[in-house]
Amino acid sequence: MKRVKKAIIPAAGLGTRFLPATKAMPKEILPIVDKPTIQYIVEEAIESGIEDIIIVTGKGKRAIEDHFDSAFELEQNLIEKGKFDLLEKVQHSSNLANIHYIRQKEPKGLGHAVWCARNFIGDEPFAVLLGDDIVDSDVPCLKQLINEYNSTGSSVIGVQQVPNEETHRYGIVDPSTKEGRRYQVHNFVEKPEKGTAPSNLAIMGRYVLTPEIFEILGTQGTGAGGEIQLTDAIQSLNESQSVYAYDFEGKRYDVGEKMGFVKTTVEFALKNEELRSDLIKFLDELLNTEKTISK
Repeated sequence: MKRVKKAIIPAAGLGTRFLPATKAMPKEILPIVDKPTIQYIVEEAIESGIEDIIIVTGKGKRAIEDHFDSAFELEQNLIEKGKFDLLEKVQHSSNLANIHYIRQKEPKGLGHAVWCARNFIGDEPFAVLLGDDIVDSDVPCLKQLINEYNSTGSSVIGVQQVPNEETHRYGIVDPSTKEGRRYQVHNFVEKPEKGTAPSNLAIMGRYVLTPEIFEILGTQGTGAGGEIQLTDAIQSLNESQSVYAYDFEGKRYDVGEKMGFVKTTVEFALKNEELRSDLIKFLDELLNTEKTISK
């Protein structure tokens, strides 16, 4: 059985939820404290044993490539000023992995973005990591899925439970049998209408897929939102070979919408030793001020 060594990170979206900030800056470069969101995703992939990453970009995404490239003038300036701690951080992002890039020339959806990377993947199992989801866990989320793939030899989709009133926002799993945290699946449903979801197990932006998915994506029509949906292709794949869902361990942060982004930033700042005490003091003062005003 071939090892999972390659990963696709789709990053071609327009980031309309964060306009006007994303008019000139890719949403994937928006920072959580002092690190771009996409770097968290790349680091998770590397910690999971991935050796090569292809980032699927679009127009106006050059800043992603620049971030993971070396920056000679900046590095030289930091050396001259003796700021070696910052130099280490800057160089870290450019030495993470073998990162490649391809453009999705038209915004045809997540399924199409994955299909664009087919020649890079070839006839190998591969991972897909979406940038809207950051997972904090002892064992990297993707590593958990790769372990399940190694056990089953089948595609594995990362899921977690969401409130029933939010199921219409996600791809949803219709499970059959359960073994530990792993589910066999009847159906995968992309963004079911409110009140029609078969469960509250939502797909959370982490996938390990077999290469047969590309043949399906190459002939697949549009689905929800008029786009080529990856979930629809996974359902088709599930009809010819088993696709499992795995309820991964860890806390998932939704950085794809504004409130989730703000919450994530605050929580990650509280985990930062340099910021924690001052931030707690600030939040306490802010809350006390709000209470006084509300009275």
